[in-house]
Amino acid sequence: MTQDFRAGFACLVGRPNAGKSTLTNAMVGQKVAITSSKPQTTRHTIRGIVTSESGQLILVDTPGLHKPRTLLGQRLNDMVRETLLEVDVIGFCLPADQRIGPGDAYIARELTELMAAKRTPVVALATKSDRVDKQRLAEHLIAIDRLGEWAAIIPCSAVRGDQVGEVTSLLASYLPLSPMLYPDGVLTDEPQIIMIAELVREAALEGLDDEMPHSLAVVVEEMLARAGRPEISPMLDVRVNVFVERSSQKAIIIGKGGARLREVGTTARKGIEALLGQRIYLDLHVKVAKDWQRDPKQLQRLGF
Repeated sequence: MTQDFRAGFACLVGRPNAGKSTLTNAMVGQKVAITSSKPQTTRHTIRGIVTSESGQLILVDTPGLHKPRTLLGQRLNDMVRETLLEVDVIGFCLPADQRIGPGDAYIARELTELMAAKRTPVVALATKSDRVDKQRLAEHLIAIDRLGEWAAIIPCSAVRGDQVGEVTSLLASYLPLSPMLYPDGVLTDEPQIIMIAELVREAALEGLDDEMPHSLAVVVEEMLARAGRPEISPMLDVRVNVFVERSSQKAIIIGKGGARLREVGTTARKGIEALLGQRIYLDLHVKVAKDWQRDPKQLQRLGF
């Protein structure tokens, strides 16, 4: 460890589907955050940990800041604001393939207020740079510059790997001098049970319409080592409940003759086995929890 070693927390913010989770995974070098083409898929604050010779950057991934329509939406926004107050540097993700809109301006105002109050540096990240040509990217960078007073502006592509290392180094340069906060080799402090739920949720969301992400919650009910298995070939039984708000949504998740649910199970099982490093039997159940997003008791039971 060098004498000028830096360690601390960085938060990636942006409107839903701005590329925050994909960038987190690219920086860590392994999947630690749920990614989906659907907005509003991140529900839990997931930390990815990037350790180098000169520093340790702990990434906090948050739900996209958005205008809340439900009690769940309000709680997710509150979670983002609480996180912003505790980090050392903020990365503001603005996807290059989308024009800057009212959602970005809303977040920019929130961040400007935060910078005035706490002097937390904000680095503007032009994500998804691989999706546009050089001229469009230049126009986007100018628009970002006009949006606020940023500590720095940098384009990057998590999918192609463009400037991911530079983003990591830039964010780390704003961290305080500090000893290592996590042991070397640790990539996340997220409990396995949460990551398993997120992998199931990600698989369940694939190919669904934009309404469904808001209505889907996943809870791991139990994880038990199967009795009587030989030591060299253990098996873990994982029982998971997928909650939706309406019977019609339940039918969509299950699919004709249960075909879609089997697909979800196969995809999620592969991810969970890779995470745990052992074989599992995944027992999936879809249940209706009517209007759970608006019910404080149900929100609490589902972990929000």
